[in-house]
Amino acid sequence: MDDVRARREAFYRRIDDSHCAPLWEVLHGLITPTPSTPCQPCHWPWATMWPYLQDSGRIISAEEAERRVLVLENPGLRGRSRITHSLYAGLQLILPGEAAPPHRHSQSAMRFVLQGKGAFTAVDGRRITMNEGDFVITPAWAFHDHGNPSSEPMVWLDGLDVPIVELFDAQFMEKGDTVSYRGGDGQENLAEFGATMKPVGFQPASKTSPLCWYPYARSREALLAFARSQAPHPCWGHKLQYVNPVTGGWAMPTIGTFLQYLPQGFDGTPYRSTDATVYAVREGSGVCRIGGLELRFGPRDVFVCPSWMPYTLHADTDAILFSFSDRPAQQSLDIWREQAG
Repeated sequence: MDDVRARREAFYRRIDDSHCAPLWEVLHGLITPTPSTPCQPCHWPWATMWPYLQDSGRIISAEEAERRVLVLENPGLRGRSRITHSLYAGLQLILPGEAAPPHRHSQSAMRFVLQGKGAFTAVDGRRITMNEGDFVITPAWAFHDHGNPSSEPMVWLDGLDVPIVELFDAQFMEKGDTVSYRGGDGQENLAEFGATMKPVGFQPASKTSPLCWYPYARSREALLAFARSQAPHPCWGHKLQYVNPVTGGWAMPTIGTFLQYLPQGFDGTPYRSTDATVYAVREGSGVCRIGGLELRFGPRDVFVCPSWMPYTLHADTDAILFSFSDRPAQQSLDIWREQAG
């Protein structure tokens, strides 16, 4: 047996010079029976993050930083700027009177506003005034900048497909010049695409929704009307998916976004799926039980549930949660899987 082991090790050293390796030595770790991820459940309470954000506003301007963001790093992926294996997330602060300069990149981005009202994001010169709970899309390779003409600070949750684009070595980024704004506050975008209609002759240029602003007031109204029409799902309560109104599909090609309502006293049954999910709490309080942990959540908190790790959601009060994941990317590759109950 020692002779066999020695011959094999000598063979491995010989083929190593030609940049080869034996699959049989790594197969069991490479193709595992179930998902194996270093990602861990984690909770970023607003009570902890808001003082940090305020401190960041005192030490660097939005213009100096280009984007003043505190990256939410998964404990199992520290130093890699990832909240899951496939997604980036961060909390961005823009103070009254500030402007973040324009740039564009091949990564798709979404914003979910946690605090403030009256600041704007602009996509290719089209300004959208944002308020708490709004979901806003920045398509890949679209110039975008941010400004805050209001009298209060604004914070939103950024979600980007940075690791997915990096996996394909398709990263591009370009800084822009001074933007010429087209005016408006986003209402024209709602008029074009926000009423299950579209302009005659419109031809989509990409798979990203042309409706780039989903106001919270409308989304909340739809969610609660949906909740009144039927009993809650045993795992996730009442849950709606943000969609591209032109195609009926996902609002973004790589990132799926959702809004769900947990009525007071809701006690969910276990759920798991292959898409690790990032949650942001819009209203209410409760607890997520996962991996032996109790993540007690309240308004503006963020928490993450890793791939294929069973978790349950419980509502102490009526709660509304926003979430995002890489489900569209997984479904397009026919690898997404879920297990409910």
